[in-house]
Amino acid sequence: MILLVLLASILILVVTVYQYDEQTKDYNIQRFERKEAITKETIELELKNKTTFAVNTENLAKIFRERIYEISSINKLNISIYDLKGNLLKSSIASAFEKNNVEPLSKETLKELAQNSNHRIIKDWQEDSIGYQSSFSYIDDPKFKRIGILELQFTQDNSEIEHELREFISRLSFVYAFMFLLAIVLAYFLSSYITRSIKTISDKMQQTRLNERNEKIILDKASSEIEVLVDAYNNMIDQLEESAAKLARSEREQAWREMAKQVAHEIKNPLTPMRLTVQSFERKFDPKDKNVKEKLAEYSQTLIQQIDVMSSIASAFSDFAKMPTQKRERIEVISVVKLALDIFNENAVKYYPQQKELFANLDKTQLIRIVTNLVKNASQAIEKQENPLIEVKVFSEGNAVKITVSDNGKGIPDDVKDLIFEPKFTTKTSGMGLGLGIIKSIIEAYDGSISFTSKRGIGTVFTVILPKT
Repeated sequence: MILLVLLASILILVVTVYQYDEQTKDYNIQRFERKEAITKETIELELKNKTTFAVNTENLAKIFRERIYEISSINKLNISIYDLKGNLLKSSIASAFEKNNVEPLSKETLKELAQNSNHRIIKDWQEDSIGYQSSFSYIDDPKFKRIGILELQFTQDNSEIEHELREFISRLSFVYAFMFLLAIVLAYFLSSYITRSIKTISDKMQQTRLNERNEKIILDKASSEIEVLVDAYNNMIDQLEESAAKLARSEREQAWREMAKQVAHEIKNPLTPMRLTVQSFERKFDPKDKNVKEKLAEYSQTLIQQIDVMSSIASAFSDFAKMPTQKRERIEVISVVKLALDIFNENAVKYYPQQKELFANLDKTQLIRIVTNLVKNASQAIEKQENPLIEVKVFSEGNAVKITVSDNGKGIPDDVKDLIFEPKFTTKTSGMGLGLGIIKSIIEAYDGSISFTSKRGIGTVFTVILPKT
């Protein structure tokens, strides 16, 4: 609205100035033509009826010797009479007007006058901010013979018209200034009325949440366009609540399916080393060995340890929100990690503890699960390698226990690195299964961290940091 009022003001101002200028030009032309017609009629009457001199070129100066000033004064024109060659015969200018010297007519003017079909030419010029207009035409005797050239010069004084124009523009400016202020006020209230409803809708949309109860918009007074928008929003809220209910059911079902997958995966982890332990026991057991009791006890301890892991998973299954459960006790980390590695019979697994003893307040079962998962995944990563190698290191770093598991496998592709700890993610190529998601939650429950670095064709290093207390 404001812009339209401003543009209208400018356009009307331009059109007004243009219109005044055109009207001034038309007025001056018509006024000059009227004066010219009256002057020529007066001169013709003078030549026909009032003069006693012979009407010819030589007597023109005598005929109008005094009469020219009277005619000039009555019609407010400058009158100059020339012979047919352009020489000045008589002029009214020398007595009372702007100039004292009148030059003979130029050859161009004479030629242009002779060639013009109406035998009349008009010339305009300006001096000292004053406009002049002159007409040139032939003077005929009573028998229509050309005996001279008549120049009528009109001074255009537009000061009065320009003064009227300035007054009109000033009044018009005042009117449009008032309209401009009025447009600002109207635009403000109109925009406030429109935006108030839009702001209500905007606030409601910002408060819209998928898993919460959303309120519908109710407006008492609103335009039809706003009502359409409100109806669309309210319909969206109904659909959103329906979708949220479906999504909640789907998420619950997905959570139970995911939990079942994770539990099945975690149960399979200890089953594999248990099977290997039993097979090794059958192959290597010798009843006549003098250390048979110690070996039997070692095998039994390994099986019991893995059974405990399975038992803890089964117990945690009854309460998924608390899975995996935590128990903090003072344990010796170096020996517990060694115990977890004893179930792996591969020669590729190397253990390098940096200290003889290292104590921390951790859950022994969960620490074994962490090491078992990482080493098993590393074992899968080095399959089909010519010189497979898995290095496990444990050392103290400040007030934390640091465990690294490195392998010289194929490495993890860049496009799946962000998915490694996703519960649903698994790939046999990189050896990463669902177990990484669970051990990550175990480690984070201790306020610890797990990270990895990997290079294709070189290998992967997992680093676990757990606080001692």
